[in-house]
Amino acid sequence: MPDRREGVALGPDGLRSLDGLKAATMACRECPIGEFATQSVIGEGKLKPRLMLVGEQPGDKEDLEGHPFVGPAGKLLARALEAAGIPREQTFVSNAVKHFKFELRGKRRIHKSPTQREAAACLHWLEDEIALVRPRALVALGSTAARSLVGRAVPVMAERGHWMQREDGRKVLITLHPSALLRVLPDDREEAFAAFVKDLKQARKLLASATPAA
Repeated sequence: MPDRREGVALGPDGLRSLDGLKAATMACRECPIGEFATQSVIGEGKLKPRLMLVGEQPGDKEDLEGHPFVGPAGKLLARALEAAGIPREQTFVSNAVKHFKFELRGKRRIHKSPTQREAAACLHWLEDEIALVRPRALVALGSTAARSLVGRAVPVMAERGHWMQREDGRKVLITLHPSALLRVLPDDREEAFAAFVKDLKQARKLLASATPAA
């Protein structure tokens, strides 16, 4: 659990601001990813939100621009949040892993999923971020985020749309990462998008109530 000093929530590393988190993650070499990424990418949005959404890691566009969820998956997430009735400006969006992992194919940088060890190395930075942002509840977008947030492997397809609970008492809604919808066959995309929005609507209830339903 985070310490509290002078009313400021401190995570495991004693950081007092998101700027401090950015600087610390920029210098992080606890796993190999940081050495090759352009920069670290931490979350952005409303502080003390009812909802913090956590994805896997930055993509190519996020790595270059330094902002989370600004690529194709981010645009799809924005559409889904709007369809679910969740104002994006009332949320905080981030990733479990703070650097972009990729492999080169010619001049293209192709996304490569972080290993469990790499995600575990980044976990204390995510916990710092949660302590600083102080969300009421979280949404895990995909399996990497779910494992990082609840501390164990989560069968996302079986648990999507359901709430789990962290050790700190916060609820975590499980759903897919929006990038999964980008890989769906064209004929199935409308149905897949509707199912994703249905999951997110479970989180919308948080905007009008004190705590989410389990």
